[in-house]
Amino acid sequence: MLVAVIVTALLLQTAVFPELTLLGVKPELLYLVTVVFAVLQGPAEGAVVGFVSGLAQDFMLNMPKGITALTLTMLGYTVGLARQYITSPSPLLPAVLVALGTAGGVAFHQAVAFLLGEEEGPFSYAAKVILLTALYGAVLTPIFFPVLRRAAAAAQAGRVVRF
Repeated sequence: MLVAVIVTALLLQTAVFPELTLLGVKPELLYLVTVVFAVLQGPAEGAVVGFVSGLAQDFMLNMPKGITALTLTMLGYTVGLARQYITSPSPLLPAVLVALGTAGGVAFHQAVAFLLGEEEGPFSYAAKVILLTALYGAVLTPIFFPVLRRAAAAAQAGRVVRF
């Protein structure tokens, strides 16, 4: 089930959403998937989903392999750790977490890419990308959250521990 979610998000991100840009910035669905799974299932699952998602996206992009995998692994683990401190069952909480997580993840990705010499744009462009990607993620969260919650529940129900 998890593989189907990641492949679907990757296909939507590469085939559909490049046409739906917001001031030249496209959404990052794999960041949204990683944050939602981390919130629903915890740091270990968030890190695994982030790593698999990031590696899948790295192989689709023409960039050094591993930047997105590192970013999403750290994002999934961090958001999963923060989940234990969240006590509010607010319906806005997933959108806020996706926005904050996406902003932090994209900022980290931009910084690592800059340090590796892959990004040479001005700081104002990076700030625009960070803010608009976070906004896009927050807007898309109410649409994708119910589907991702069902996928997380199905993945959780299928686990059996045997000794």
